[in-house]
Order: sequence, then C-alpha cells, then structure tokens
Amino acid sequence: MPKRHFTSTAFVVHQGRTLLHWHAKLQQWMPPGGHIEADEDPVTAAVREVLEETGLRVEILSVARSFAFEEPAQIEPPVTILIETITDGQHEHIDLIYFSRPLDGEAERPLPTDDSWTWVGAEQIERGESLPYDGGSAPVPEDVAVLALAAIRAERGE
Repeated sequence: MPKRHFTSTAFVVHQGRTLLHWHAKLQQWMPPGGHIEADEDPVTAAVREVLEETGLRVEILSVARSFAFEEPAQIEPPVTILIETITDGQHEHIDLIYFSRPLDGEAERPLPTDDSWTWVGAEQIERGESLPYDGGSAPVPEDVAVLALAAIRAERGE
C-alpha cells in the first residue's frame, strides 16, 4: 500500500467564478491546497493554503448542518474527500475538499504574478474551454470542473 498524506483544498468562488492555477509539476489546472500540518485541522489548513498560495483571505462556505450539542467542538466537514494518486506513484493524497469565498474586498486584490492564477467562469468550465498558461493551454480536468461548478452553485445558494 502506498504512503498517504492528508491534504486540504479550497475552491475559492466569487461572482460565479472560481480561482484556478496551472500546476506546472502536475501539468493541470487546480484550486489552491496542500498538506495539512501537524496539529492542524483541515479547515485551518484550507484557509492557510489559500492565503499562502494566493494572498487572499477566505471563509469556508458551510454546506452541511451542524448538530445541537456543545461538546466536543465541531468544524465544517468537507464537501467530499478524494484519494489522489500522485505522479510519483509512491504516495497518495487523502484530500479534504472545501468551498470558500473571499472575505469582503479580498477578491479585488492582485493575484500572484509568479504563477498562472486565473478566475474561471462557470460558462468556460461548462464548455470545456482550454485555458491559457505559459507555453500552452489545457482544459480543466473533469474532477476539478465538477467540483468547481458545484462550488459556484453553492455560492449562489443553489
């Protein structure tokens, strides 16, 4: 069995668009995310990863109900959990997926210039449009597209 690492990913949505970047190592469009650090919960990790990668402060969109008890504490559950085989074939990521939105005024902040970050509209994703990056263009992978569209719908309250 391969080694497994826990990761947390947050689809950032704003006004019917989601934030994706070209991941040069994996050669695909992806939302922000990364490894959960020791003693860190997955919600904190998702918010931290968005801030580290994009400079945007976000809040997690609630997609599940909480239960009526005081203890123990509850955190927002993920929308889904993916098991992703990493390109080295030697390990997998158990990826907890969240939907998020920028805090007030954050979506207008400039995105990092050292990476291929772009806001992608639902229509572009639905059409399977190839998105340009340095040196080429590529469509959004199916799993990212499905989850991105679900995040956009969640932002709209659908």
